[in-house]
Amino acid sequence: MKKYNSYKNSGIEWLGNIPENWSIKRLKDISNLQFSNVDKKTKDNQKQVLLCNYVDVYKNDFITSELDFMPSTASDSEIKRFKVQKGDILCTKDSESFNDIANSAFVLEDLENVICGYHLAQIRTNDDLLDPSYLHRLIQSVNYNFWFSINAKGITRVGLSINSFTNAMTPVPPLKEQTAIAHFLDAKTQAIDKKITLLERKIIHYKNLRKSLINEVVTKGLDKTVRLKDSGIDWIGKIPEHWEVKRLKHLGNLETSSVNKKIEEDEVLVKLVNYMDIYNNPTKEIRNNDEFMVVSANNLQVQFKKLKKGDVLFTPSSETIEDIGVSAVVMEDLKNTLYSYHILRLRFTKHVDDSFKKYLFNNDFVQTYFSKTAKGTTRKILGLNDFNSLSIIVPPLNEQIEIAEFLDRKTTLITSTITNIET
Repeated sequence: MKKYNSYKNSGIEWLGNIPENWSIKRLKDISNLQFSNVDKKTKDNQKQVLLCNYVDVYKNDFITSELDFMPSTASDSEIKRFKVQKGDILCTKDSESFNDIANSAFVLEDLENVICGYHLAQIRTNDDLLDPSYLHRLIQSVNYNFWFSINAKGITRVGLSINSFTNAMTPVPPLKEQTAIAHFLDAKTQAIDKKITLLERKIIHYKNLRKSLINEVVTKGLDKTVRLKDSGIDWIGKIPEHWEVKRLKHLGNLETSSVNKKIEEDEVLVKLVNYMDIYNNPTKEIRNNDEFMVVSANNLQVQFKKLKKGDVLFTPSSETIEDIGVSAVVMEDLKNTLYSYHILRLRFTKHVDDSFKKYLFNNDFVQTYFSKTAKGTTRKILGLNDFNSLSIIVPPLNEQIEIAEFLDRKTTLITSTITNIET
């Protein structure tokens, strides 16, 4: 975009200079703004409506009839007052942080029986003074949004008063210029959104590629010419003829822990590997240079719950069956480090390559077993017997090493590609 011939001081520190032909007005002088009081509760003596909620605005740039609005009820006066119309700007008025407040969405069409919900500000501009699509983009700008961040108040959740909105000092170009700016930004942001969508699809593609590669190699190996046999496990199918299938209980011993996150005066300080150290671990490796919580433990816990090279740690519970039984491998003896009561430790009695263990358990076939076996309603849980009964495919040691080295190279490259796309 071309620079203007001349600029002037806006008189507002956070806004800085503006074009000479622009003016500054309070938002209340060029628009009508109100806070909705229609909540999610349904009442028998009210009419059925659809509620445009906080999440609808927070997650969307535009509000259209394609969104799935929440059913609710409202009185006749609330329906009349808070009805969502084409050209409205809906804005979030509270958040968990100062830097994530006053997110706006622009209503592109008249919506049948849709009401502006609680936690939202509803702005309707004076069309002779302010193009609503321009105001929508202005609210999204860093400088203008700074006003809302410095006026938000709260501790656990921060919020904006109605005065924070109405007194917002608003740069106002000539009306034609507003429309031109809005059209320019609509076109540019649409192109950016399209690019983001394409990049997100690429990320999904590479994640699926990594997953399918691991699934293929841990069940079929690297030699495509080898003869296959039935594994006897319906969700795995055929495996190389010379590979073995063993129950987990024949490979090592599983143990729970009683070490919690507290510090007691009569105990020694230790480092603790927790649930999230396993669950949020992209490398599936546990090492000494990782940062762990410091807690205390008694002498027996220190003696029997320490971690050494080759141990595999599992998360035996989750909120969903699709996300249970995640594991990570201890790649070196850990100094003064134990594992928490939220985790199971598998200590091997049979020799299995440590790097191979990362892929032996973190694949779709093992996940299928865990999903089928997990029990519980609000939280899914796997018991010791569920783990001990797990059937594992075990190649010869030399093939384990070859597979691990191959997958380390390939998955590192794929992960690097995903990181670059996300960046």
